[in-house]
Amino acid sequence: MPKTSRRTAVHPLALREVAVVRLVDLTPGMRRITFAGEQLGAFTSSNGFAQPAFESNGFDDDIRLVFPYPGQTEPVLPVQKEMGLDLPRDPRPLSRIYTVRRWDPATGELDIDFVKHGIGVGTTWAYRAKVGDRIHFFGPSSSRALPQDADWLLVAGDDTTIPAIDRLLRALPGGTRAQVFIEIAESENRQPLRELPGVQVTWLSREGAEAGTTALLRDAVSTCDWWDGRPFAWVAGEQATVRNIRRHLVEDREVPKEDIEFIGYWRRGEVIALETDGAVPDPAKTRTPMEKVHDLTELIAPVAIRTAVELGIPELISRGVTEVKDLAVRTDADERALAKLLRYLVTLDLLTATEPGHYDLTTVGDVLTVEFMIDFLHPAGVAGREVLGIHGLTESIRTGRSSYASVTGQTFAVVRAEQDYENRYLERLANFQVTLAEPIATSDILTGVGHLVIHSGGAGAQAREFVAAHPDLKVTICALPAQADWLRRDLPDTIPDEQQRARVTVVEQSVFEPSPAADAVFVIRAFKTLPDADAAHALRRAAENLAPAGRVLLVEDLFDTDDLDEHDGEADLLALTVHGSGLRTAAELDDVISQAGLVRSATHTVGWGTTVHDLIPADTH
Repeated sequence: MPKTSRRTAVHPLALREVAVVRLVDLTPGMRRITFAGEQLGAFTSSNGFAQPAFESNGFDDDIRLVFPYPGQTEPVLPVQKEMGLDLPRDPRPLSRIYTVRRWDPATGELDIDFVKHGIGVGTTWAYRAKVGDRIHFFGPSSSRALPQDADWLLVAGDDTTIPAIDRLLRALPGGTRAQVFIEIAESENRQPLRELPGVQVTWLSREGAEAGTTALLRDAVSTCDWWDGRPFAWVAGEQATVRNIRRHLVEDREVPKEDIEFIGYWRRGEVIALETDGAVPDPAKTRTPMEKVHDLTELIAPVAIRTAVELGIPELISRGVTEVKDLAVRTDADERALAKLLRYLVTLDLLTATEPGHYDLTTVGDVLTVEFMIDFLHPAGVAGREVLGIHGLTESIRTGRSSYASVTGQTFAVVRAEQDYENRYLERLANFQVTLAEPIATSDILTGVGHLVIHSGGAGAQAREFVAAHPDLKVTICALPAQADWLRRDLPDTIPDEQQRARVTVVEQSVFEPSPAADAVFVIRAFKTLPDADAAHALRRAAENLAPAGRVLLVEDLFDTDDLDEHDGEADLLALTVHGSGLRTAAELDDVISQAGLVRSATHTVGWGTTVHDLIPADTH
């Protein structure tokens, strides 16, 4: 974990309804809409769940406004759960993301600023809205603090980022040094921002040029004065522009990737309007890039896409290698065969032919340059290497056992034993832990616990949140040797505070050995890979050395048979082929707990609806 990483606070997701109370055109290109309503405070949902008051503490917090589909008067809404939302799938809610410009708990007012451009759903709604109009929204799902330990900030964005940049400047300490570059449509769109002695703000006007068509922002960043010390860069706006700036910072300025935060707020591309209303996009024909990529997961399409990623084609094209013969040389491929692949990628809307023998990425194809997506699609990626097991699905369905070795020539346990793979695997896990660890740390689950043992792939990031929230807590992480090696090297960056880090110990042992004596043992998502008998044995071992009144705390993903979900189904089948196991139903988990000689004394729901099972030995119940 980099020292400049931003601390994250997780918020429960609540669906709220608010009303428009004020509209102000800040500039010719931006309209501010102020919302208010009782549901910005604590309230009870229509189906009886108590929801907390609205919170927004981060400068780039965002919410999702939910709009009616064109031709409809009422929106498709998420269904409120106790601590989360269930999103209908057919059709899905029509929502768009917007930054919180201002939240004033004292007056109960929420400001959202809308950039006037194109025929987007949000823009159209905002410029037709009237006082009294009502709309639903949910979020923010989390708030992130200012970056730590950076010597100076580099901030770059277009019109759509002004709300976040404004909040950032209002939140910065007085002595902060920063260079800020903001691209706007025309000079009249400049807005007053907080002035600080060490902050330089540069406005870049397109003077009528279409958004996403100029190099103003990238040129400004590439030619700016480069100050001494360690920078932290926040770059947002049009996806391709953001990608190019990030590449410049990494390759030319040699800024570590972990010190760059980049967000594609929008993508320049075709939006198809309704025939009956030229100012409203047709949702049946206009799809987001991520939605299109998801829709392409059939047989030939995903294999071809994975081949392109494995060869590095999207990345090469994004760097300007666009001719077939050059791509063939760079990828060590047969030119004629490669041309066939590129032609097919055009039909999938991933590439476009710019001239004979030359190709460029579409807005959809641009997604294939995102590191998270590459990791999933590349057969050597952390996720991609695990996904290979799905090719043995037929064997696993017939036998009920793992088929990973039949497909790849080695078991997944052998793959995990490779130190390089384990390092990348754990790094990937750590990046997703805060959404679970922070809500647990700030709840009352660990109240009264003096010594906590953790069995979890993301134990380091979890320990960071736990010791920060509980000054007297000591944590012992149990890990196999390869994982323990990575944790020991990573903990100084994960927990930079030396006093907090001194309260965390890593010991080499498996989940099948008796856990060290402790007040509580936390087992987090460790059983998906284990058969029932092994999982029960591990739970029994976890409880073996508990202090009097000690507890085993268990987090395990479950398969909800009453609400079938496509992604749960995918995870279930993948775990079958890779490990011979899968996701358990609630009843199956109850049986494992019973076999371990434990009983559930309580359950806790935290964060975005994660359940923590509080278990105690049956003979003390």
